[in-house]
Formats: sequence, structure tokens, C-alpha cells
Amino acid sequence: MKVDFVVAMGMVANMSSKPDRVKPQNANAESGISSGITGERIAKRLARAGLCSRREAERWITAGRVCVDGKVLETPACVVTANSRIEVDGKALAKAEPTKLWRHHKPRGLLTTNNDPEGRETVFQHLPVSLPRVVSVGRLDLNTEGLLLLTNDGALARHLELPSTGWRRRYRVRVHGAVNEKALERLASGIRIEGVSYGAIEAKLDSRQRGNAWLSLSLKEGKNREIRRVMEHMELQVTRLIRLSYGPFQLGDLPRGEIAAVPRRILRDQLGRHADAFGLGETEGDARKKSPRKPKK
Repeated sequence: MKVDFVVAMGMVANMSSKPDRVKPQNANAESGISSGITGERIAKRLARAGLCSRREAERWITAGRVCVDGKVLETPACVVTANSRIEVDGKALAKAEPTKLWRHHKPRGLLTTNNDPEGRETVFQHLPVSLPRVVSVGRLDLNTEGLLLLTNDGALARHLELPSTGWRRRYRVRVHGAVNEKALERLASGIRIEGVSYGAIEAKLDSRQRGNAWLSLSLKEGKNREIRRVMEHMELQVTRLIRLSYGPFQLGDLPRGEIAAVPRRILRDQLGRHADAFGLGETEGDARKKSPRKPKK
């Protein structure tokens, strides 16, 4: 069943009169100092609701699609609280769901996008109807398969995409052509192709049979079609590309097309000091689940 993951277009304003527009708040108001009420930036709130990334939210605001307490926003420099009434395209924003992350085994032949102008099938059209609105952590191109992370928190997606996490993406690659192992080793120093610089890639030859070979590749920064372009530069044709892991999260034996939730505790542990920013701080219930330490003899 097809699931619509795009916010439906609606009327933000009443036809009879133009709504008021919210001006930029001053520094004190933005930080909540003047009222003593803590809040968060509107773009973050929209992202945490799973509608979009923060960057997309800022574009929606600039386009006049977002209202707070009946007033159209003109700037993302707006702090909202739990009491704020927020609307997107005239529809009330639901309360933010707890931040969650899922592993998905993306099949070949699906685009990682919410809407394709050419009408091609997308990952989001094949997700379970029980799943909330989600965004992907990065993308896998049409013919790439394997692990794709999904989250209902756009801010978390952006955080996990940052190279500063230091997380490696690991792939298995089947190529056709003559593999030069020395050239593979040199990829560890990075490579520049047609004016585009690519970071260090760990690459090794796993097996070779006739004109085909299987490679293992690992990189920290995945630019658009990076592996395919690097392989083409080495005169190798990629015939299959599978992502095995994204940082600590593994594809494992997850069946093709299936989805599995990452346990809250694991996500929190992997986020470390950033966990609190996504509402994943340790709860009393978590503390009770911990195994008690044995008393010292």
C-alpha cells in the first residue's frame, strides 16, 4: 500500500484576510530568557516531528508555509514551546514522537526520495503503513542495495550524516574489469577526479573470478555516487553495490525489503553525549533494567 510521506499542500491563511507575520525575535526571546520558559527553534521542532530536515524546515518557513499561534513565520529565528500552536500548510503539527531509528534493507530499483518527478518507485512507497513519517539518513542510489537508516527525527538524520561522527560506511562491491591492487591501496590517500576531491577509502580485493571481482570498501564520507565514480576512474564497472553497515549499525541478516527498529538503549549509547539533545537521556526505567553489580567479597 502506498504511503504518502509528503505534507499535503493546504491553505495557511484565511481567504478573507491576510494573517499576521511573525518578525524575527530578539536574542533574549529566542533563548527563552525573557519568559523563563525553555523552548526550541521552530526548525528543530518540525524536524523532530519527522516531517523534514532542519534545512528543509527553514525553506518551508521562508516560503510562508508555517504558522505559530496563528501568525505566519517570516524567519526561522523563532523559538517555540510546548504551548505553541504550530501549523504547516494549514494543518496542525502533531506532538513530536520519541526519536527512533530503523534499519532497512533497501532493494535495488528504488529511489531514496519522497517524490520522483518521473514517477519512479521510491523506498517510502514500500514501507509498512504502520510506520510514522520518516526521513532517510543519507541516500542510496537507484541500483544500490543494503542498509539504509530511517528516522522520524530530521535533526537526528542530519547529525548522523555529518562526517564529524567518524562513522565508517562499509560496502561490498562487485566489479567487472582488471583490478589493480596497488591502485586500490592508493585510495587510502584520497583521490581527485574531474575537480572533485574524495576522502580516504579503504579498499581491498576479496576474490576474483574471470573478469569479475568482489571488493570490500570502507569510507567516512559518502558523496553522491562516490564509489561508482571512483571505480569508473579505475576502469572498473560496478555491477553490484551493497552497503553492509553505517557506523555501528549493521545490515546483518535483515531480509531484503524488511525494516527493524534499533533499540532505544543502543541508539542512546551510540549517540553518547549527544543523546540528551534527541530526548534519549537515561530514564528511571532504563536504570532499573541494568543488571545489579555483584557485591565485593
